[in-house]
Amino acid sequence: MIDRDHALPLAHQAQLLQLSRGSLYYVPVPTSQADLDLMREIDMLHTDYPFAGARMLRGMLRKKGHRIGRRHVGRLMDLMGIEALYRKKRGTKRNPAHPIYPYLLRNLVIDRPDQAWCADISYIPMRRGFLYLFAVLDWATRRVLAWRLSNSLATDFCIDTVEEAIANHGCPQIFNTDQGCQFTAIDFTEMLKANGIAISMDGRGAWRDNVFIERFWRSLKYEEVYLRAYDSASEAKHFIGRYVSFYNQHRPHSSLDGRTPDEVYFNLPTEEAA
Repeated sequence: MIDRDHALPLAHQAQLLQLSRGSLYYVPVPTSQADLDLMREIDMLHTDYPFAGARMLRGMLRKKGHRIGRRHVGRLMDLMGIEALYRKKRGTKRNPAHPIYPYLLRNLVIDRPDQAWCADISYIPMRRGFLYLFAVLDWATRRVLAWRLSNSLATDFCIDTVEEAIANHGCPQIFNTDQGCQFTAIDFTEMLKANGIAISMDGRGAWRDNVFIERFWRSLKYEEVYLRAYDSASEAKHFIGRYVSFYNQHRPHSSLDGRTPDEVYFNLPTEEAA
């Protein structure tokens, strides 16, 4: 919106657009290497102890020799898009523009593909910097239906991923997420409604309501992400894509009687039977 080559002074342009003059001269500062190292450790601790908040994580990091305060930990958690997962009281009235939908999966028998899908966003560390990964899973078969990386916590890449899953696999009956702002956004919920999909949301902070996506994050991180230090987004995309293919096609699941997600989702014969 700001045209630095225009004859109208920048101060007048900012005034017309109701922007702060200071924002015109702000130069984004990249996250320091020290903070990136801390974020990687916080991510590993959060994966193991999802109930840990900023105070507990601060204590754990101090035991590892880091001199860090609770507010610093909290700021990094906000940047990573993570929070302590536990049931919280509803203390404030929510924005009516972003309604919260009930959890539809409690006591529901989910035993066939495309009956219910689930989705979430996770933090992906790199050697320098970080990305966010959004994935859509089929609840009954654990199959990853679509995934996408982004350098920001925007809603657009989530919508694009869900639309890709729908284009390739059709529509589920129910779509379950947590109460993250990307999933309560009007654009996201209207996209689901337009496809005739019932919207389900976890209880606030109740990670067990979306437990299968949480288990996938743990598997992905310990079997792929934490074993590497990606140098670029393209490298992260390549190796995560390779892992997703392995996860769907070759990784047996005890909850699926030793079958792979692909074998169950597509009702294929097992490798042993073949």
